[in-house]
Amino acid sequence: MLPYLLVIGAYLLGSLSSAIIVARSMGLPDPRTQGSGNPGATNMLRIGGKKAAAITLLGDAFKGLIPMLAAHALDVPPLFLALTGLAAFLGHLYPVFFGFQGGKGVATALGVQFGLHWAIGLCVAAIWFVVARLVNISSLAALVSMSLAPLVVWLTWPEPDLVIMQAIITLLLIWRHRSNIRNLMEGKEGKIK
Repeated sequence: MLPYLLVIGAYLLGSLSSAIIVARSMGLPDPRTQGSGNPGATNMLRIGGKKAAAITLLGDAFKGLIPMLAAHALDVPPLFLALTGLAAFLGHLYPVFFGFQGGKGVATALGVQFGLHWAIGLCVAAIWFVVARLVNISSLAALVSMSLAPLVVWLTWPEPDLVIMQAIITLLLIWRHRSNIRNLMEGKEGKIK
């Protein structure tokens, strides 16, 4: 029973939209109605500055990290470890508390990866950083690093349930970035400032 409650709890924690909570507490406009309309750290940087973006980024990452650490502490089997990570990620994308209007999931996915194994999170974060430094485009760095994440999981912890979880997260993340992909193809995607 406990592993099932863990999965439900992960989804509910993931459903707490850091961007909306930060915006409300700092007296900022709802990020779903400003900038790109995405309740994530990059949009919070646009509408609220570095502090709001940093708090949002950490909040979103912890939503993925905390359930995974709890799953490890409870020593759940790999299937429930995978379901816990996927539930936290889905909660961020489709939050029950905020009309199912969530973010794109990069920070929460990274939190899940760090929670799965520190080496996985570190490797994916390093790929993001290198690509971001080379091209100066956050969305492209996210797409490249998350596209390589299933391979990183497989090389680090070749458990089928975990690799499948990461593959699903990657596919959903790419889907959520479809407007960014369109902008990249048209040369209109914004640079990191």
